[in-house]
Amino acid sequence: MSGDREPGPAAPAAKDPLVIRSLEFLGPMATVDGWRPTSTLPEVAFAGRSNVGKSSLLNALVRRKAFARVSKTPGRTREINFFAVNGSFVLADLPGYGYARISKARQAEWRPLIEGYLRRSPTLRGIVLLLDVRHDPTDDDLLMLDLLAEIGVPTIVCVTKTDKLGTQAVAARVQAIAKAIGVEEEQIIPFSAVDGVGRDELAAAVVGVTTADPTE
Repeated sequence: MSGDREPGPAAPAAKDPLVIRSLEFLGPMATVDGWRPTSTLPEVAFAGRSNVGKSSLLNALVRRKAFARVSKTPGRTREINFFAVNGSFVLADLPGYGYARISKARQAEWRPLIEGYLRRSPTLRGIVLLLDVRHDPTDDDLLMLDLLAEIGVPTIVCVTKTDKLGTQAVAARVQAIAKAIGVEEEQIIPFSAVDGVGRDELAAAVVGVTTADPTE
């Protein structure tokens, strides 16, 4: 009689915290006083400097290859694009900021748009701020963090492109970034659009801020 045990049942797969059933493009907001959706759904915005990998992250988050266009020319997007997700919340894709090759005049046009949106959106429940894991936060990143702190918007910090570094290097960079922006390491979500690391953690955080009671 063999002493080998028969294999037990496989462990259940982790439940997806954000199953995408529907995505609807609602339209773009081009100026601070321009058109924007009139939806009363909770909103979560995604921000970061140009070339931080925001489009790739959004594609991975909603599991769509061409949801957000991945441009080879950082800084091209000039509008805030709004998408209804599952009819339950709105995702706002903000223009990238701080790209050195974009003229200061054009950057100055975008700054009021981003700040105006953040200050004037009563249904905004949270913002995901993206930082490149390979680099220290820029002055623009720190200004954005200061603005979010002033407004009081719940902020999820996500470091992108972790596939570019080894595991130990990522841990060291997360520690350094956390120190630079004054948060605990546990508050930062490491993310890779290439291998999917951090996707479910970010999805859970997004669902959390969009379903939280804003009065609490």
